[in-house]
Amino acid sequence: MSLVATRFAPSPTGPLHIGGVRTALFNWLFSKNNKGKFYLRIEDTDKERSKDEYKIQIIRSLEWIGIKHDDKEYIQSKNINEHKKIAEELLKKGFAYHCYCSEEEIKEQKEKAKKKGIPFVYNRKWRDSKNLEIPKNISPVIRFKSKISGNTIVRDLVQGEINISNSIIEDFVILRKDGTPTYQLSAVVDDHLMNITHVIRGDDHKINTFKQKQIYEAMNWKLPEFAHIPLIHSEGGSKLSKRDKASTIDDYIKLGVISDALRNYLLRLGWSHKDKEIFTLKESIELFDLKGIGKSPSKLDITRILSLNEHYIKHINEKELFEFLKTYCEKFGKKIDSNKEKKLLESLNFFKK
Repeated sequence: MSLVATRFAPSPTGPLHIGGVRTALFNWLFSKNNKGKFYLRIEDTDKERSKDEYKIQIIRSLEWIGIKHDDKEYIQSKNINEHKKIAEELLKKGFAYHCYCSEEEIKEQKEKAKKKGIPFVYNRKWRDSKNLEIPKNISPVIRFKSKISGNTIVRDLVQGEINISNSIIEDFVILRKDGTPTYQLSAVVDDHLMNITHVIRGDDHKINTFKQKQIYEAMNWKLPEFAHIPLIHSEGGSKLSKRDKASTIDDYIKLGVISDALRNYLLRLGWSHKDKEIFTLKESIELFDLKGIGKSPSKLDITRILSLNEHYIKHINEKELFEFLKTYCEKFGKKIDSNKEKKLLESLNFFKK
């Protein structure tokens, strides 16, 4: 049996979302429970929106909550030539084709689908180009030649067996007009090269899994196992977004939440082990499994987070608590006078009783 390897693959186009932190946590715990490897892959191929400040924030956020990735972080943009090479190989093998549709044509197709109230699926005009004249003023994209008939099944480690009709999967783009690879291609190539055995991610990626599965099969590569985690919803019941309050690690640090408390909360957000509520880091690694993940979305509960934080504050060593307070004050207020440290320690000790 091959060594278990998981990855967390955020895009540095904004601060790391709390939902992403939970996904990273589940990947990390699963790999450590199985004595495997956990990798951090920075998917920075969107050069216009990717920023170093967000990459740094992502790495610091994971470190703060206790998640340490193995080896150096993997930078996706450094591997673009390999992605392009695979696109050309798929083209040669007959699993992909050049599409010369203009932006206006695609827009028109989308509008027609919208009027009919159906999802947009590219009409596959250039899939068979024998009787078509190649336009001179349009740079083509490369599309993957998806299966048209039959069904595809994915045996998901959380959701169970998922069966969909191949007709709903369009011939998706794998290489853009400017020669840059798309997410669908890059993710598969990198997961293959990194020997990823388990892809654990949000269930909004389910349709991507069906697309990516076809690339694996076309290249005759070993398919990883997939597990799709239900999303986190806001207290109002809608899908949690970066616009929501307390959506990033930094938001919780400002509230004075201790890393152990937040990690414990995120662990229990959609996962359970019997009726146990409080988990040490060691227990989290030893007890975590994918079977304990529920199939329904979880709702973020700030009251529960603060309650857990209170529990951890009362049980933490007062010197550790003081260091936490000292760091907090330095970051958001002002430095603690060294002459007052003893009194503060006594106060914290009294508070914990």
